[in-house]
Amino acid sequence: MAEANERPNKPIAKFESMLKTDDVYFFDAEDFEDIIHHYLNHGKIALAKKAIKISLRQHPDSIALKLLDIEVLVFENNLDKAEELLDKLQMLDSSNEEIFIQRANIYSKKDNHEAAVKLLKKALELADDSYDIHSLLGMEYLFMDEFKLAKESFMQCVNYDDQDYSSLYNVIYCFDFLEDFEGAIVYLNEYLDRNPYCEVAWHQLGKQYYSKRMFKEALTAFDFAIISDDSFIGAYFEKGKVLEKLGKYHEAIENYETTIQIEDPTSHAYLRIGKCYEHLGNDEMAKYYYYQTVHEDPLLDKGWLAITDFYFGKEDFEKALHYINKALNIDGENPSYWKKNANINAALGNYDQADFSFKQAVELGNYELDTWLRWANVTKANKDYEAGIQILAQGLEFYPESAEIQYKTVGLYLLAHDKINARIRLLDALHKNFEKINIFQEEFPDFYKTEWAQNIIANNKRASR
Repeated sequence: MAEANERPNKPIAKFESMLKTDDVYFFDAEDFEDIIHHYLNHGKIALAKKAIKISLRQHPDSIALKLLDIEVLVFENNLDKAEELLDKLQMLDSSNEEIFIQRANIYSKKDNHEAAVKLLKKALELADDSYDIHSLLGMEYLFMDEFKLAKESFMQCVNYDDQDYSSLYNVIYCFDFLEDFEGAIVYLNEYLDRNPYCEVAWHQLGKQYYSKRMFKEALTAFDFAIISDDSFIGAYFEKGKVLEKLGKYHEAIENYETTIQIEDPTSHAYLRIGKCYEHLGNDEMAKYYYYQTVHEDPLLDKGWLAITDFYFGKEDFEKALHYINKALNIDGENPSYWKKNANINAALGNYDQADFSFKQAVELGNYELDTWLRWANVTKANKDYEAGIQILAQGLEFYPESAEIQYKTVGLYLLAHDKINARIRLLDALHKNFEKINIFQEEFPDFYKTEWAQNIIANNKRASR
């Protein structure tokens, strides 16, 4: 065995030097632990396994090294072998918390999170340093959708280490999921009392205020995030969004442009700048930034959608159709895109394609009131009145009190020359929404003026007195 003092002193450099030669160097167990942790932390699993193998030859009785061996086995889903080694270790050292932690990891891998929590609680009883265990507990509670308990576990981690931003994010995630925005605001303000220059906490606080539409407070929070770290891109971006909400589009653009100056441009920044210019009525600059958006990220469907909306607003439906199809090519499962495609095709008089697109939108979960009404309009334009009646019947299941659906159904029955059902529907509509008869009058003025309709309306008025 070569003399250690002939070789590099740092354990990792010394170990890697050894791997390049046929020599075998001696390391103490603690050095091996450092080497293995280094490789695991850097995702170099093959080197970690090599170090474990050599370390156990030199220190066959080291429980710490055996536990690192087990940790890698669990990571690689070699769970049976890991459990076998844990059984042997537990007979040697039944009070080692790491044994319970690794058993908990195995149960977690098997989706038995309740058992994992029990073992982690046992590990807590045995451990001197409980930070990592609370973090693991928090993750198990998240798997179980126990957000209150998860929040408490991650809070313990933040109490232990104020700089543990991963746990801080998880605390806020739990508050958000519990829809306890007030609680999140209180927690973050208390945290900031202890850490007044924490840009991460100011940023999160600003987002909480933004979600509650407290834009003035959000703006202040993002300003403090920027004071704490003037290169914090997220704070500039979120500040831009607040300024948009306040109608301060020039200032919003400045903040979005700052994010581009600090780091490489992002499609999201270009998109927001385009929206601001559109609000300012500067169509040429809006178009320029929308096209920059899709040039930067051709797979960002929101970019194609922004261009679609721009041209739809200008009533350039041919171009709008071209770009909504681009968005659909990226995300063909998005019901809003199908609905927009349907509206554009309807505006172009492509009623068959509009009918198909509305059908897709509904099948993908868009049940908005105007979806049913516009779809029925398409079938009406196609003179497929029976289809329109069926569509409105589906819509009525979601909106049983809708006067628009009721009166439109009356008109479609009359167009289909079905006066019996038209009468039934008109009586029902008058009974529920007499004061909205103008809906029928405006859409079907010729039917409204008929003696047939006027008699039904008059009789209903007398009966309701």
